[in-house]
Parts: sequence; C-alpha cells; structure tokens
Amino acid sequence: MKEIIINNDGEKSNIVVLEDRKIVEHYCEYYDNKTIEGNIYIGKVVSVLQGMQAAFVDIGEEKNAFLHIKDVLPKVSNITGNKNEKMNGIDISKYVKVGMPILVQVKKDKVETKGARISTDINIPGRYIALIPNSDFVTVSNKIEAKKERERLKKIVETNISNGFGVVIRTAAEGKSDKELISELKRLECIYKDITVKYEELKNDSPQKIFDVGGIINKILLAMVENVEKISVNNKNIYDFINREYPESRTILNLVEDDNIFDDDIIAQIEKLENRKIWLNCGGFITIDRTEALTAIDVNTGKYTGKGTLEETIFKVNEEATFEIAKQLRARDIGGIIIIDYIDMEEKESENKIMELLNKCLKQDRAKTQVIGFTPLHLLEMTRKHLYTN
Repeated sequence: MKEIIINNDGEKSNIVVLEDRKIVEHYCEYYDNKTIEGNIYIGKVVSVLQGMQAAFVDIGEEKNAFLHIKDVLPKVSNITGNKNEKMNGIDISKYVKVGMPILVQVKKDKVETKGARISTDINIPGRYIALIPNSDFVTVSNKIEAKKERERLKKIVETNISNGFGVVIRTAAEGKSDKELISELKRLECIYKDITVKYEELKNDSPQKIFDVGGIINKILLAMVENVEKISVNNKNIYDFINREYPESRTILNLVEDDNIFDDDIIAQIEKLENRKIWLNCGGFITIDRTEALTAIDVNTGKYTGKGTLEETIFKVNEEATFEIAKQLRARDIGGIIIIDYIDMEEKESENKIMELLNKCLKQDRAKTQVIGFTPLHLLEMTRKHLYTN
C-alpha cells in the first residue's frame, strides 16, 4: 500500500511517502524558505562576467540568480542539453546585456551562500508530460521499457503538438489514453502562452515571478496522486488545497485533526534518516557524508566476519549495502555527484554484479540516475537528479 502523510506544525510541512508503512521518500518544507525550483520569472540582467561566461540576474528574490552561457544557448541534445558542448569562442555578452529583461526558469534552488541557478530553457511540468517551448525534441522516459508503448506515446504527442514545442513524456504516461495525453498537452501549451503574454506586458516592470509550480506538496501530488491509496493531512488549508486541485483524490483524502499525525514508528524512521551511520542487517554499516560538491558513501564490514572466503564476505556486505544505498538516496532525495567507496573486491565479476544490482535497485527511484562505473581506485561514481530541495 502506498500512502502520503503530510504533517504540518505551523512552521513547516513534513511529508512522507510510505510503501507498506516504510518511508521511501521524505521531505521537509519550511514556510519561510520554500523551494523556488521550477518557478518562472521576468528577470533583469545586473552584470555580465565575460571571463566566467555567465551573468547575474535580478529575479526579485533576496539573492541574484546565476545564468551560465550553457543555459542561454539553444539545446543541441534532448538528452545532455549543452552539457558536453565546448563554449570556446562564444561571447555571452552577445546574448545578454546589462539592464535587459529576460524570461528565465529556476533550475537549481538557492542555498545559504548562493542564489538560484537559472536558465532560459523553459520547462512546463505536467502529470504525464513536460512541455519544452522553442524545441523540437519528443522523448520518452527510459523507465517506459515496452517498445510498442513508447512508440504509441510518441505518436500521440507528435500528431497533436503545436509547432515550436518539444515534449518529454514522463513515466506516469504509460497506459494513459489519447484523450488524457492530448488534454494535458493542450493545457500546458495554454499555460506557456499565458506566460509569454505576461512577459510582454510586464517585462519593463520590476523583476518578478510570473509562474509558480507550487511547493513540494504540489509537486509530489502532481507526480504521484494517481498511484497512492491514501492521503492524510492535519492542516485544513492543505486539505482544502488538495481537495480543490486534485478532486480525484477526494475518496482517499483524510483530514486528521491532530498536532502530530506521525505515529512512533514513522517518527523513528525519520530520525534514522538523519543519522550519518546506517547499520546493515549483516552487521556491516554505511556512512553518508553530504558536502556542497558531492555525497560520499562509505561501506564498512563492521561486526560482520562471514563464514566463507574473504571475497564472499566482502561481496555479502557490498551487496546488502547496495540495497540500503538505493533506499537512502531515494528517501533522503540526495542529488548531484555520488561517490560510493565499496569494500575493495578482487574479482571484476564481483564489481559488475554490484553495478548490475545497483541499477536494478535504482529502477524503483522516480529520480533520474546514472551509474558511471568503478574508477581505477575502485570507487563507484554515479549521479542522481534530486526531485525536490530539502
């Protein structure tokens, strides 16, 4: 059974997604520090740094946002964007100038020391698709594996999309009818057209937000409401919002008038997600250290001594650690570069089995992940795109 519980204490909303009463996703959103990722703004360029091929843009938030040349130029790939493109010889001052208005979307949220990362590449998210204006790419989520279904979805979109738009077809689109997909496609096109109208009307005014994708609660519901069997909240305003915006959830939506609707077991699970060290059933453990640059995960044998050979003992710990690592990445919404220091395995076959297992476990994750592989130092490199900012 999958359910969502939203516990609000007046200052923040604590949100957990449960599968069979086990936390698989956990988020916390403070009212005075809501995520702005995905929001669209009319910005004003305040400085252009040619040496960095970047600009700072006032979007009406506390800190100016950062705009890199790669987030200004049209995307050359529907998979990697401009990530692998060389920017030598390109002058950002030809594209943005101080004082000019600019339509931008927040791609990476602000942090304590830095403003948001923004892009002129706009993305309007829906339940089944994401609309990409000024693009001609139509791609299907890799998590939809059936070839016929991928072809069906792509044909529906390509037949009905207006000129000048691209689309990313999301995993949730699998099995949806033509009517559902076309209806959402046209709704998202209308949203973008409204955004462009507002931009033309207001671009000479002060920098301001003109489209809000909603906070974490709305983003979770947008992606998951059709796949949950129960939603419980303890705040009347949140209850009314869900009831109004997601009428299909009314039969599974419950208002529980209690200061804290998390039971002791859920509270204990949340507390474990704050721990640096996580013990494994075999007696080994992993440690998780998050830095600004990357997340380092270390695997240790701990109390486990094993009964077979040294290689078998090491593989057993690494195997169990892999299940736990995939679980923790999802539950903590860890994003960016992730380095896993498994216990060194002598046999290449053992490393390959661990990589295969990790990829299998990550299929349960809604976030986009990529397992790069083991380095010469036997460290496993991977990336994960966080879903929401904690």
